[in-house]
Amino acid sequence: MQQRTLGPRTVSAIGLGGMPMSIEGRPDEARSIATIHAALDAGVTLIDTADAYHLLAGEVGHNEELIAKALRTYGGDTSEVLVATKGGHLRPGDGSWTQDGRPEHLLEAAKASAKRLGVEAIGLYQFHRPDPTVPYADSIGAIVQLLDEGVIQLAGISNANVAQIDQANELLGGRLVSVQNQFSPAFRSSQGELEHCAQLGIAFLPWSPLGGIARAGEVGSRHGAFQQVADAHGVSPQQVTLAWELALAPVVIPIPGASRPTSIQDSVKAAELQLSADEVALLSGAGA
Repeated sequence: MQQRTLGPRTVSAIGLGGMPMSIEGRPDEARSIATIHAALDAGVTLIDTADAYHLLAGEVGHNEELIAKALRTYGGDTSEVLVATKGGHLRPGDGSWTQDGRPEHLLEAAKASAKRLGVEAIGLYQFHRPDPTVPYADSIGAIVQLLDEGVIQLAGISNANVAQIDQANELLGGRLVSVQNQFSPAFRSSQGELEHCAQLGIAFLPWSPLGGIARAGEVGSRHGAFQQVADAHGVSPQQVTLAWELALAPVVIPIPGASRPTSIQDSVKAAELQLSADEVALLSGAGA
């Protein structure tokens, strides 16, 4: 597995997104754990989760607990696996998503996440989404406190614009290691943030890198150039999509979601797929 840098850590170039295993349409626990184990078998050492990845109101942290169980029951070495979780986003249980960026909430949420994950300090903690009712600096201030107190080892942000990236990095004293934004063939409005992260040497983690749960299977039919390149290489358009994202900058670490072993097994092969400069240019221009 190709490796990439995330702060002081080295992780697999393709990570695993845990969300599909805990929200609407989720599989049973056995298949989810098999999926996580398949990712570990394939060399994945970055797993992304959040306390908000759950379905019902009373099961906050469902995905964190699932990942913790999968790591505990895995037969191999998991010491190099970096589990990234997030706080500040909520699911009341009615299908909606809300925000709570209050410092007191983030401080409490991070400690609860650490407990669910069964760790003394969270490997990577990311502020999930800006709360329009709370000054951004106040929310990031809580992340600074968590880092300084050793509740978390590394700090990141999610769903952030360029100004917020700079503000967070400044408040963190240059210790911002990751930005997790939506980015895919269908959603390219985070291109500026990706390029900014590349200039700063901050890892950029595209979420929904294949277009989201409902559309990941249709990336080839929706984006003809990706199917064309896939046919030329004899691989899936999903592999081409992830390989394209990896080719955009050395800081990019896609985190495709999966809810079955075969999905992540296909995705990780993208790390070894070499696209030509012409192919990258073609894909970058397709639909842009």
